[in-house]
Parts: sequence; C-alpha cells; structure tokens
Amino acid sequence: MSELITADLVDLDLSAETKSEAARSLAGRMVAAGRVTDLDGFLADVAAREAQMPTGLDGGIGIPHCRSEHVTAPTLAFGRSPQGIDFGAPDGPADLIFLIAAPAGADDDHLTILSSLARRLMDPGFTGALRAENDSATAAALIRGDQAPAGAPGPGTQEAEEPEPDVTEPETVRPFRIVAVTSCPTGIAHTYMAAESLEAAARAAGVELSVETQGSAGFARLDPAVVAAADAVIWAHDVEVREKARFGGKPIVDTGVKAGINRPAELIAEARRKAEQGEITRIADDGAGTGSGGTGAASGHFGVRLRTYLMSGVSYMVPFVAAGGLLIALSFAIGGYEIASAKSVAEHFVWGEADSWAALLNQIGSAAFGFLVPVLAGYIAYGMADRPALVPGFVGGAIALTIDAGFLGGLVAGLLAGAVVKAIQRVEVHPTLRGIMPVLVIPLLASAAVGFLMFIVVGKPIASLQNALTDWLNGLSGSNAVILGVVLGLMMCFDMGGPLNKVAYAFAVGGLADPTPGSLKVMAAVMAAGMVPPLAMALATTVRARLFTRTERENGRAAWVLGASFITEGAIPFAAADPLRVIPSVMAGGAVTGALSMAFGCSLRAPHGGVFVVPLIGEPLLYLLAVAAGTVVSTALVVTLKGVRRDQDTPLPATGESKVTAAA
Repeated sequence: MSELITADLVDLDLSAETKSEAARSLAGRMVAAGRVTDLDGFLADVAAREAQMPTGLDGGIGIPHCRSEHVTAPTLAFGRSPQGIDFGAPDGPADLIFLIAAPAGADDDHLTILSSLARRLMDPGFTGALRAENDSATAAALIRGDQAPAGAPGPGTQEAEEPEPDVTEPETVRPFRIVAVTSCPTGIAHTYMAAESLEAAARAAGVELSVETQGSAGFARLDPAVVAAADAVIWAHDVEVREKARFGGKPIVDTGVKAGINRPAELIAEARRKAEQGEITRIADDGAGTGSGGTGAASGHFGVRLRTYLMSGVSYMVPFVAAGGLLIALSFAIGGYEIASAKSVAEHFVWGEADSWAALLNQIGSAAFGFLVPVLAGYIAYGMADRPALVPGFVGGAIALTIDAGFLGGLVAGLLAGAVVKAIQRVEVHPTLRGIMPVLVIPLLASAAVGFLMFIVVGKPIASLQNALTDWLNGLSGSNAVILGVVLGLMMCFDMGGPLNKVAYAFAVGGLADPTPGSLKVMAAVMAAGMVPPLAMALATTVRARLFTRTERENGRAAWVLGASFITEGAIPFAAADPLRVIPSVMAGGAVTGALSMAFGCSLRAPHGGVFVVPLIGEPLLYLLAVAAGTVVSTALVVTLKGVRRDQDTPLPATGESKVTAAA
C-alpha cells in the first residue's frame, strides 16, 4: 500500500460527530494533497456509496469508500475519533475511520485497496497499535506496512529468539478461494447488500472472495484467471446467473439473494464442505461460449428454479412497464381517457394542439406496452436456456398476444420455449454442426415447436383461463375484493423488492396490458401497499427518534421521498437491521392499505409514480387515506415493538445516543 497514505492524510484527533462530517474532514486533506479535485463532487460520490449500505465494521471500524471521477490517484486517509462516529456497524460507533478514494473506473485499484486494508484490520495488533499511536507519520507507516506494530517483527527482520532454520521454510498455505455472483430482479439494493455481506463473512473466515454483482445496470465479469483459481462458487441470485458456463467443473452453492444477506457464513461453510467432498457441478455449454443452457446440479429444488426463471422475465419487463405506463398515464392527464381512441399521429398531428401531443404520448406508451408479454416470455426462456432461447421465447410471447392469451400466455410461452431449447441442447450433434446450433438450428426448431404448441395445443385453454381471470377481477366486490387487497398488501411488504414483492407487482402490471376495472383496482392496491414500508419507517424515525441509530435517522429522512415515489426498497436498511420487528409491522400496514384501497374502489392506470400520479387515481382522496392509515398502523407497531425491546436493554451510555442491537 506504498504511497497511498502519508502523514498529512492522517488525523489522530478527528473532531467530527457524524460520518458526513468525518468524510468531509478527511476528504479536505485529500484535496490539500492534490489527490481530489472537487471536494463536494467527491463527497457526493462517497454519500452515494454509503447510501447503498453502511460501511461500518465490527470492532469500531468505519471504511467509507467510493470510486470517483474527482480522484486523481488511489488514496487513503485515516482519522481517529475520540468519541466514536456511527457508521452503522451492529456493535456501535467507529473510532478508526479509513476514507478510501479510487479514480473512476479503477476497479482493480479499488478492490486491491479494500481487500488489503480489510485483511490487516482483522489483526488486533494492527488496530491496537493505531489506537495507541500519537505520531501521524508513524501511523501512516503502520497503515502502509512500512512499520510493524509494537511487539511484532518489522519488515525484513527476524525475532532474536528464533534460531535460523537449517532447512527451507515451508510455503505459505494458500487461503481458500471463492467466487460469488449476486443478483436481484430490479434495483441494486439486494444485489449489493448480498455482496457486502458475503465479503464481510469471507474476511472473518479468512477466505479470499471475489464477487460479481449482476445488477440492473449490467455487470463487470470476474477475471477468468480468478474464476479458474477458485475452489468453489456461490450464486446468491433471484434472476438467472448470466454466462454460467464460466463456473462449470467447480462445486457450486446455489441459493437466493436474501440468503446471501442473512446467512453468508453458512454459505461459505457449505462451499468449503462441497469442495472438501470433491463435488463438481457440470454446466452444459450453449455452443456460443456465453453461458449455460441448463441450471446444472446446483440449481436446487424445482420451485426455486421456477421462481428464478419467472423473476428473470419480470426483471426485464419492468422497464417497459415503467416507461410505457407512465407515458400512457401522462397522455391521460393531458388529453383525458378518450385520447386512447385518437387517430394515429403518423396521419394527423398538429404541433400547437395539446390533444395531438397527448395522442403522441399515448401511442408511444402503447407501443412500449406491446412488448410486455413478448419480453416477459423471451427473458423467462433466456433465464432457462440463455441466448438460443430468446427467439422462441419472443415468438411465443407474440403468439400469446395474437390469440388473446395475455399475461398468462406469456408465462407459459416462456417456460415452453426454455424447455424446448434445453431438450434440443441435450441432443448430441456432430462437431461440425455445433457452431451453427445456437444461432440457426436451435432458434429455428424451437420457434416452430413453440409456435405449434401455442397456436394448436395450449393457446385456447390459456386464453380461456385469462378471460376467466379477467372476469373474476371485474366481478370482485365486497369481502372478496378486500381479501385480495390484504393478500397483495402482505406480498408487497414481506420482502420489499424481493421475489414475493415482484410477483404481486407483475400480477398487477400484467393487467394493465389490457386494462379492465378490476385490473385497475389491483394496480392501485399494489402501489398503495408498496408505499407503506418506507413511509412508516420515515414517520417512526421522526416521532420516536431515540429508538433508532443516527444512521437510521438519516435513512429515515430519505425514506420520505422513496416512499412517496413508490420505491419500497427504501425500507430495506431498517428491515436488515431489525427484521423481527420491522417486517411484521410493515406487513400489517400494507395489508390494511391494500384492503382499504380495494374497499374504496380506488383505481390506477399508471404502473408507478407514487403520489406524483395521484391525479390519475380514481378516488384520490380515499386512496391517500388508505396509504396514511397503513403508514400509521405500521409506525405504531414498530415503535411499540422497539420500545418494548429498548426497555429490556441495558441503560443507554452517558452520551444519550440510543444504541439498537440488530435482531438475530
């Protein structure tokens, strides 16, 4: 870590009281040293990283870090806080703060700094020496590794008591190496929380871990050399792992993303066990070198695999839903609901006429909505059998629209396409044909097979079932509607962006592709319930701030906006810190909101937007009342449960800062 830190980047009496003040103070030293060009821009990048997940570690350590275009060279600043600063660690405030800055795009530098520093922080002698040192230059030398802690041999030296060996010293034992992939259907919250959790558990276990985060914004592939050198693989995912063939021939632990967040140590232990037993997972190549055509032996129970396939389709469908639905909703706001029957703007468009612009937005949004079912089917098939399944999946989804099989038809078409492609991939072919299999033979045969099945065999029964479901939704009233609202509210709030949340959301937006009075009520109930968790946590941190840590109170301020915008993931930091109290509380509030929304007959034509699309909601005042009621119920429950726990805890420290221990 030579030249990453110098004496002028060390503050042994850091007077900051909050993590943002600490970051500003240490970043100011980086600016003075010429390592950071824009203080506020860099701090914004630090805050954005901190918002993903707190960077506090057990043992009184905080490691705020980021990659930023305002950093000229990889840099480390160190501050020692006499009073301690809350960085969100479960065991309390941090007194050793390391601010790590890496240039934008310098992934290797960033990971090298983090992993090197993290390994040394596991050494009590190293952290103890930093707490005892009173000279900035010496502290910088300790961090760089130029000087060993007191009582430890210095670099290149040998303890006097040890006689010089007569034989060559044995080689250092190589640590156990794991590569991991984390992914979730839409946002980055679960993906990155699982990655951070696995990395922390690996450090504690003395395991070398490299993580590839396959988020909604794409992913940076692990170095093939790192994958080749790995002893085992962990997949913590809710959508299909991309390019799986890279990991073939190794023991694989295959599980959901929430297991990566909640049980990282168990996953690492299971990976060790599989490696020791010599287990090997075989993954069929798709002929293009891009991934697996099958799930392999590590894919687990069929129900788990099925959920993964469906979530893969939903994750790719959601952007079409958001873009198309909001464009349609905006068109209604400008031109009224009758704008849906306007002439094509390709034939009639008047620049100064509001109705022409409304028609334009409606027709663009409708075009985007036209892709919902084909995209859903195509990427369900992709999740099952990778790229060769895209063509038959999209073809099957388009046929589902043609025969009026709708959303259910898309689900079935995607599963059929994936199954057909996987069956074809199992057929042994001559080596000369392998090159054209994934780009010609498989798409051709699979599309023909799926088309036959959808048009002739299963299409009409699925269309009848879709029509029956539509009629049922339209006929919902009274207690039946309320019960459905309760179920949808519970699903939306149970995992806050996870699989159950996405199933409920997909059910709602599927109805928007061919809207009916019943499907519009379902969409309203789903969005209302999804707003409750972050709003409830925001209100709870406002009315009973002492029950929450400083970090949670800061997250609470952001949760107001997230909840109002229908971003349920805004409550994840609270649920991760105290799941046994937060999750049941928000589920109760979501159930109340869903039930009231259905009982009030509220409807919604937009698939997203929160309070910003209230003008497009049927019965808007009653809708807001339903959201407010659920928020109050959740707030009251979480405050009560946390208050009972606090009464049972040990007395607060003299500083008065409440310390809430994370639930086991």
